[in-house]
Amino acid sequence: MNILQQIIILAPPFLFALTIHEYSHGKMAYRLGDPTAHNLGRLTLNPLKHLDPLGVLAFIIMKIGWAKPVPVNPRYFKNPLKDMIWVALAGPAANLMTAIASSLLAQFLLMFSSIFPQGIVFPLFQMLGASIWINIILAIFNLLPIPPLDGSKVLMGILPPRQAASFAKLEPFGFIILLALFYTGIIQQILMPIVGLAERVISG
Repeated sequence: MNILQQIIILAPPFLFALTIHEYSHGKMAYRLGDPTAHNLGRLTLNPLKHLDPLGVLAFIIMKIGWAKPVPVNPRYFKNPLKDMIWVALAGPAANLMTAIASSLLAQFLLMFSSIFPQGIVFPLFQMLGASIWINIILAIFNLLPIPPLDGSKVLMGILPPRQAASFAKLEPFGFIILLALFYTGIIQQILMPIVGLAERVISG
């Protein structure tokens, strides 16, 4: 499979995974009283509203990427720390549900593959397989307790106030920490066994 074919297969599930992730953050925040994402037109499944140019370029070059984070204003929440936990978990939860839905659709496609042209079945099956993998990776990666990932917001919401304040001081260095962990391969060593297990469970 050449690079163009890889991009054609990977781009749709990748864009949907990023879109559903950010949309779910904004939707949960809206349900908890924060209209910020809604007012900025970010409560939409239109991927163009969520794309980050650098994230798209990174995807084309390195097959990884990211979207523009949905803005959230905790001042609208009744219980900012607790509600931010739900907002943070909404994105990874949406990705896991998308992975499960992709697995079910792939199994359905296999059951009835004989009645569809193979020229359609095979690319769709590849896209669904990519969707399972991409959504699992996105969910688990974002649950790492490293700023600014979703897991860091969950951790801050459950830590005692003093420890949470100390942990928050790491946020300016979060991107550097992530780069260092990627460069040394530590993140891959942590993620890949979990991702592989999750994929086996979800794919059956």
